Order: sequence, then structure tokens, then C-alpha cells
Amino acid sequence: MQSLKSRLVNALIRNRHYFQGKLRRDVFTMDSSIQAFRDDCEKAAARMSRIPPGVQVGPTTMGGIAAEWLRPAAAPGNKAILYVHGGGYVSGSCADHRGFVSAFANRLGYAALTYDYRLAPEHPYPAAVEDSIAAYRGLLVTHRPGDILVAGESAGGGLALALLFAIRKYALPMPCAAVAISPWTDLTCSSAGYSTRNERSVAPKDSWVVFANHYAGGADRRDPLMSPLFGNQRGFPPLLINSAKDDELYDDGEKFARRAREAGVDVVFRPGVGMIHCYPLLSPMFREAALAMDEISCFASKHLG
Repeated sequence: MQSLKSRLVNALIRNRHYFQGKLRRDVFTMDSSIQAFRDDCEKAAARMSRIPPGVQVGPTTMGGIAAEWLRPAAAPGNKAILYVHGGGYVSGSCADHRGFVSAFANRLGYAALTYDYRLAPEHPYPAAVEDSIAAYRGLLVTHRPGDILVAGESAGGGLALALLFAIRKYALPMPCAAVAISPWTDLTCSSAGYSTRNERSVAPKDSWVVFANHYAGGADRRDPLMSPLFGNQRGFPPLLINSAKDDELYDDGEKFARRAREAGVDVVFRPGVGMIHCYPLLSPMFREAALAMDEISCFASKHLG
């Protein structure tokens, strides 16, 4: 049974527009200001940006990309999580994800590297993938592939999976495993969930379609480097995919996990019943989020060692 606290937290987040004096949640169009959206995301992140005690923050560059290390005090020096931030490909940064990623790294017990890939609409596809493969190449200079776990949330979860296709394309060694939280894997936005779950979403109404338009430009939206759902996952490392039943992106995660399993990949798929987008990152606010993070931590320990 879903916990009362999760129901309350999810309802507050889903209906946050009421606390902003709005009768309904924002509707996103191609005329909506991306800069205003970025500013809103940064303000929201600032309210949840506490760094856990003992986690060291260190700016760096990786493969020529501006990046940041987040190192828990007891983290082994030879292991790393390459963390891909979300934001619909139009927002997000090392800075505004610092609180989430530092808590994620601290919970898992490994150093996390996050990086500032270029954002749309200024830098549409394939900029984000190019920067991701550059960061991964840079990390391979100092780390064995078996000591790297790739992770990400939302668009970053989809980009983490797209990165696996890029790694295979360039004949690079695969990481030991990957974790995708509420991944966006289909930029055609063709799954039923984009309409059936729209009213329960925490994102601005119609925002995923707008984000896809900004990022895709005129490129083929079924290219696996953009929409990993449409690729063949043969040869992929073990995957843990966590999706939320009340999220527009639920089908993206479920379908990707199913197709990966059909391709022979070792996949763990967890559907969060009654949960909202990226709910594990809300740990330890309620039981379901904490349990999801516990499983992610065990998965990371199993594969990173």
C-alpha cells in the first residue's frame, strides 16, 4: 500500500501551482521562454541544494567539458559514477543538480562526476551526445571501464542510455552498469502516456513535446542516439530502470526495459505505483523513495564492487 507521506508529498508537488497563485499548472508552447524555465528550475534547485556533510565538491574538466566531482569522504578513489543531469535537454547544470547528485553519490558511497553538456535550443542534437561521449572518453583516461557506472534522471536518464549506444558506435568499452531514473527514451513522444498521464504529470503541460522540438530540430527522432527506445540494446551492460506509474514518461522506461530484456540484457525494472517523476531523488522524504534508493545503492555496489 502506498504510504500516506508519499501521497502527501506527491500531491504537494503535483499541485504546486496553487501555492504560486495559479488555478492550473503552466502550459508550455514553442513561444514559452526557455530562459524563464531555466530560472525557475534554478530557484527550485536552490531550495534543495544542501550538500551532505563530508562530500567534497571539486570543479574540473573532463574531455574538454566543464565538470564537477562530488566525493563522499569514504568513497574509493578508483570508482566513479558518471552522472547525467536532467532538464529536458533545455535546462540543468552541475550547479543546479549539485544537491541531488551529492546526495545520490553520498547514498551510494562513490564519487560522482557530473558535467555541463550543451543545451538546446542554442545547441540542438547531437550536442548533448557529443559532450557525453567526450566526458566518458575523458573518464576512461583515469578509470577502468569496469570501475565506471553511468546514471541519470529524466532527460539525463535517456541521455545516459543514448550514451551507451554512442559508446558502442565508437567501439569504446562499456561501463560496468547503468541506472536510469524516469528516463526519457522516445522523443517522438508517441507513447499513450503522453496523453493518458498528462494531467497527473509534475512537468508543465505539453512540455515534453516542446522540449523535443527544441532538441531534435530537423534530425531523425528515431535515431537511438536521440531516442534510445528505437535502438537494439544487444551487448549493453546490466541496467536498473526506475519509472513512475503517474509519470508521462512511464511508458518510455517500461518499453526500453522490455526491449533490452528481449535483446538479452540483464535488466531490473521497477515501476513506482502512485509515484511521480524521478521520485527516488526525493529520498529520504518518504518510504517508497528511500526503498528505491536502497535498491539503486545495492545495484551500484554489486557492479562497482
